[in-house]
Amino acid sequence: MIQLLHIENIAVIEKSDITFGPGLNVLTGETGAGKSIVIDALTAVTGGRASRELVRTGAAGASVTAVFAEVQVSAWCEENGIEPDEDGKLFLMRKITSDGKNSCRVNGCPVSVGQLRELGGLLIDIHGQNDGRKLLDESAHRGYLDAFGRLADDVARYAEAYKALRDKQGDIEKLSLDESEKERRIDNLKFQLDELDKADIRPGEIAEKTARRDLLKNASRLTEALDDALEAMYGGDSTEGAVTLIGQAEAQATGAARYAESLSATAEKLKDLLYAAEDATEELRDLRASLDFSPDELDSLETRLDQLRRLMKKYGGSEDELIAYREKCRGALDEIEYSSDRLAKLEKELEALKADAQKKAAALSEKRKKAAKTLEERIRAELSDLSMAGVRFKVEFEDVRAEFGLNGAGCDEVRFLMSANAGEAPGRISHIASGGELSRIMLALKNVLTENGDVGTMVFDEVDAGVSGIAAQRVGEKLSALSENRQVLCVTHLPQIAVMADTHFEIEKTTADGRTFTNVAELDLEGRKSELARLIGGANVTETTLLSAAEQLKAAAEYKAKRR
Repeated sequence: MIQLLHIENIAVIEKSDITFGPGLNVLTGETGAGKSIVIDALTAVTGGRASRELVRTGAAGASVTAVFAEVQVSAWCEENGIEPDEDGKLFLMRKITSDGKNSCRVNGCPVSVGQLRELGGLLIDIHGQNDGRKLLDESAHRGYLDAFGRLADDVARYAEAYKALRDKQGDIEKLSLDESEKERRIDNLKFQLDELDKADIRPGEIAEKTARRDLLKNASRLTEALDDALEAMYGGDSTEGAVTLIGQAEAQATGAARYAESLSATAEKLKDLLYAAEDATEELRDLRASLDFSPDELDSLETRLDQLRRLMKKYGGSEDELIAYREKCRGALDEIEYSSDRLAKLEKELEALKADAQKKAAALSEKRKKAAKTLEERIRAELSDLSMAGVRFKVEFEDVRAEFGLNGAGCDEVRFLMSANAGEAPGRISHIASGGELSRIMLALKNVLTENGDVGTMVFDEVDAGVSGIAAQRVGEKLSALSENRQVLCVTHLPQIAVMADTHFEIEKTTADGRTFTNVAELDLEGRKSELARLIGGANVTETTLLSAAEQLKAAAEYKAKRR
C-alpha cells in the first residue's frame, strides 16, 4: 500500500504531503480544486505519462515521491538491482524539469521510466475517468476475458504457433510467383550473374589497378628521374657512379685493414654499404623496366576500372560486395529453379503448422468460453450489488473471419453484450449503456479482475460519473468492500461514496498574491461532517445538512462494522 505521497510544483500544488491509510481513502473537493492532480502525480511517480505541462508555472521543475509499504516486489527488485529498505519499504521518486527531462529513482537508485512503469504496474492499479469508455472498444473485450481467465500462458503459446504459421506462409508467398513473374525474375538473375561472372572480379583489384594507372600516367617524369638515379649509381661516359666509388673505397679499406686492424669495422661497413647500393640499383633498374609498357595498357586499365565502378554502382560498393551479390544471385536463381520441390516441402510444413495453430486456438477458445460463463455470473452478481439487478451481461463469441479462421489472438472474436432492462435482448454496450451504467460495469469488471491480483493499491478517479441516489450508495459500499483486501483511493463528488471512507481528504483551492494554490488536508470527524454537508447541500451548509451528514456517517460506520 502507499503510505505517503509528497508533491512539489505539480500544477497548482506547490507542496503537499498526503499520508494515506489502509482501507478506503477518499478525496473530495470543489470541481477544479485539483483532485485529479493528485491522481496525475500518482500516475507520474509510478511511470505513467508526465509532460512538462505538469510543472507549476514559474517553477524550474517538479517532483513526486511515493513511499510504499507491505509490498511483494522482491523479485523485481532483485532483477533490477534495487536494494530493499531496512523496513521493507519502497521509495519511488520522479523529477520533471520545465524542459521536459525526467529522472527516476527507486530507493535512491536511478532507473528508467520504463522500469518505473513496470514496478508501478506491480504496486498500483489506476482506474481513470475515461476507463469506463474503454468498454465501448470491443477490441479490448477479449483482453478483459483473457485476464479474468488467467489465460496469458495459453495466449502466448498460441501466438507463438500462429507466428510460425504466418512466417511459413510468407516463405511460400516468396516462392509462389506466377510463371511470367518467374521467367522475368530468372532472366534478370541470369543477366546479372552473367555480367558479374564475365567481370571475373577479385578482391583488391581496384586498388592494384588504380596504383598501376597512376604510375603509368606519370611514366615520363618517373623515367627521367630513374634514369638520372641509375646514372648517379653507375656513372656516365665521363664519370664514375656511386656503386663504383663505394666499391673502390671498400677495396682500399679492406687492403689497409691488413696493416691496421682498427680499420676492419670500417671496411665491413663499406662492404654493407656496397651491397645496399647494389640492391637499391637493382630495384631502380626493375622499376625502370616496369615503365616500358605498350601504348594500349593505360587505356586497358581505364576501361577495366570504369567497368568495375559501373558494377559497384549497380550491385555494391566494393569488390567483396560484388562477389557477395553474385553469390546471392546464384542462390536466388537456384531457389527459383528448384522452387517446385521446395514449395511442396513448405506447403507440407504449412499444413502441419496450421493444424498445430488451429489446435491451440481451439483449446484456447474452449478455455475462454468456460471463463466467459464464470465471468457472466460474477459480473451479474457484482452488478446486482450495484443496483443493476435487472441488467443482463453476456459474453458473445464469433468466429474469426480471416485466413485459416485465425488471427493473432486465436479463433474468437469476443464481445460484451448487455441488456439494461428486463425483457430486452442483450445488445452491444456501445449502443445500450449510459454513462452511469458504464461506470458501474467497469467497477464490477475491475473488482472481478483484481480479486486475486497482487496489486496492493487501487485508484479510482471519479468512478461515480453518471451515478446518483441508491446506485451511488451501492458504489460506495462496493468500494468499501473492495478495500477490505487492499488499499483503495477514490476521487469523488458524491456524499454516498465519501461517507464510506476510512480516511477522508479535502482538496481546496486558494488564491494568494495573485497565485493559485491547492491544499490537501486530512479531515477529522467534524471536518468530515462539514465536507459531507457541502456535498449534500452545496454552499448552503445548514444545521439540517450537518445533521444529515452525521446521520450518514453513523449509518456508514454501522454498515462497515456489520459487514466486517
